[in-house]
Amino acid sequence: MTTTGEEHPTALTGPWWWTRWRSALFDGSLALVSAAECAAEGVPFARDAGIPLSAGLVFGLLAGSVLLIRRRWPIAVVLVAIAVTPAQMGFLMGIVGLYTLAACELPRRIIAALAGMSLLGTMIVTFVRVRQDMARGDFTLGDWFVPFAAVTTSLGLTAPPLLLGLYVGARRRLMESLRERADSLERELQLLAERAEERAEWARNEERTRIAREMHDVVAHRVSLMVVHAAALQAVARKDPEKAVRNAALVGDMGRQALTELREMLGVLRSGEPRERQRRERASAAVPLVAVRAAAAAAASRAAGGPGGADGPCLAELEELVGQSAAAGMVVDLSVQGEVRVYGAEIEQTAYRVVQEALTNVHKHAAGAKTYVRLAHRVTEIAMQVENEPPPEQASAPSVRLPSGGNGLVGMKERVLALGGVFVSGPTDAGGFRVSAVIPAAS
Repeated sequence: MTTTGEEHPTALTGPWWWTRWRSALFDGSLALVSAAECAAEGVPFARDAGIPLSAGLVFGLLAGSVLLIRRRWPIAVVLVAIAVTPAQMGFLMGIVGLYTLAACELPRRIIAALAGMSLLGTMIVTFVRVRQDMARGDFTLGDWFVPFAAVTTSLGLTAPPLLLGLYVGARRRLMESLRERADSLERELQLLAERAEERAEWARNEERTRIAREMHDVVAHRVSLMVVHAAALQAVARKDPEKAVRNAALVGDMGRQALTELREMLGVLRSGEPRERQRRERASAAVPLVAVRAAAAAAASRAAGGPGGADGPCLAELEELVGQSAAAGMVVDLSVQGEVRVYGAEIEQTAYRVVQEALTNVHKHAAGAKTYVRLAHRVTEIAMQVENEPPPEQASAPSVRLPSGGNGLVGMKERVLALGGVFVSGPTDAGGFRVSAVIPAAS
């Protein structure tokens, strides 16, 4: 992975304004070569100007050493190169200065103005120099050679470094832009990874909630019936031994079925989770949770006692569900209105679970109360209602009291709302309790 784009210009490892020591050594070498060149060219300039040779030498050294600051102040370097052009010195400084100027991130109008000044200055000096040489007889060519030499020399000293600097500057800016895009893409990928992890965690939590709901539906109803039958067994053990034997056998069957279902659910977790964690730690919980949910749905169908198998419980098994509660001593009245028809599997399972959990709550909180189960098949929806009367005052009521986790109504409401339905529950004016739900038939 690359580092962020803001770190590149601030990572200074060289002296002063240089980013690296290698750049400082390179600029120092160029400045020494330029100073030597200007010093050598300063000797004939001093001789022609009639000044001491030492002055021309010092002037050339000072002018050539300006190339040392080309990265910091490229405009100053170009201006000095233009200024010493009449002295016919600073050719290297002019070329390198124009290249640095064009490669910098300066406005194009400034680059064009300084390049034009350098081109014009070189052209004028070359024109005058060549004309003087031809006047002294050093050249015997025609007059056409003077402008030709001035134009070609000025273009040769100005255009190549200018074009090369523009190309290098554009390429450098392109690389910086690509680096910034790569850094931005990396940050976006990190954000996406974090969001994906959050969504995965949310999905795992949601799946755990669904599994807990399935296990509650599978176990709570059967265990509640077991407790009710056990209480009845305790009450009739001495009075009616035959009935006590039947109740004991029924409790044993229910207990074995409940243990089988729990073993299937927990077995999926124990067998699948360690192997999946070794392969992919983050997704270790996903596959087992899905498998547990499928096992829970299958176990829930078996808890209803129907042949549904892996398809889950359906409304056709509702009468058998009510019969189980009636066998446990509850007075239940089941009524079905409308034309019976087949709905989607999820709709039928949800309707079945609502009735099942409502009956379980009656066993827990209103033992002995008469209960009314109503199911209505409508045109675009299916409605169900479970209402119980106030429980009778019995001395043996504490003996059949069942524990409650307080999640039954929450689970029913979540199921119904997930299908776009409406769920209402609460006490009645007569002192009982009512659970009502309406589920769209087209869900």
